[in-house]
Amino acid sequence: MTQLVISDVSKRFGATTALDRVSLAVERGCRVAIVGPSGSGKTTLLRVIAGFEAPDAGKVTLDGQILADGPAIAPAHRRRIGYVAQDGALFPHLDVAGNLGFGIPRNEPDRANRLRELMELVELDASMLTRWPHELSGGQQQRVALARALARKPALMLLDEPFSALDTGLRETVRQAVARVLTRAGITTILVTHDQGEALSFADQLAVMREGRLVQAGGPYELYWRPVDIETAVFLGNAVLFEAQIEAVGVSCGLGRLAAETGGRSGRGTIMLRPEQFQLSPAGPGLEACIEDITFRGAQCLVALRSSDAAANLAFTAQVSSVDRLDVGQTVFVTVKGPAFLLPDSL
Repeated sequence: MTQLVISDVSKRFGATTALDRVSLAVERGCRVAIVGPSGSGKTTLLRVIAGFEAPDAGKVTLDGQILADGPAIAPAHRRRIGYVAQDGALFPHLDVAGNLGFGIPRNEPDRANRLRELMELVELDASMLTRWPHELSGGQQQRVALARALARKPALMLLDEPFSALDTGLRETVRQAVARVLTRAGITTILVTHDQGEALSFADQLAVMREGRLVQAGGPYELYWRPVDIETAVFLGNAVLFEAQIEAVGVSCGLGRLAAETGGRSGRGTIMLRPEQFQLSPAGPGLEACIEDITFRGAQCLVALRSSDAAANLAFTAQVSSVDRLDVGQTVFVTVKGPAFLLPDSL
């Protein structure tokens, strides 16, 4: 069931168009990540949903309640929306209990139990209720900020770059914990982030913005493997692009003939492969190539390759497991796993 509906929302700041007729429908209980480069409009969209900005045109509804109809908006405090900012924004003069209690009426029955339930929900020990914000780690602060937002029992949770200030390892742990919390609570969530990997792993649905427009929305798997254009393909991850001859079935390029959905088209076009589709072996079959560089990334390596055929002069990057030791200057044979994707804007 659709819970949040954004219809043709536009917003300008002077001569700059921040949002250009953005429309998006979010199902109840769904986790949506909005991604895009700086200046794409993702934070402005979040602020319009929260009630911090009024759109110039368009409508926003939540559970049938009109939150915005052009410049006419419902106040932010009447929207049943929780908001967690980048730094958590805990009140430094209140302990954890005071921060959580800020969102709970003082006359609420069994208020103490409610505080303990919130701590349990965000996977923190109730003994931490007496701690001050400066006595908490970054991850703990973010969980307390989430618990404070949950205390008001929101219908929608907005997360504005909530993990960006955390160390890499802690960031993943806290992100997974927050996802578990929100799933158990059944709360619809919108995350704004500049981290594509974070968005792909957190969200059920992904929305990609560029220059104030929503260019593609759908499941993370669909957007990663079937991007709407070259810019989206490159933004969501490493992409290897080749010019190819489009045939009735499949395509032909410097790598040879590859499987691809062509829709019966013909002519020239651009195909996309992800680096993880390349498989390297010390013997054929496959394209013969030389390893020019290796970037070690722990579990994986990025391997820069150039075809041995000087006339073809193909240069591309493969992503492979680091278990098999490779060396710069080594000759390998390259095959492709899975189909190539024929980019729509190349047809």
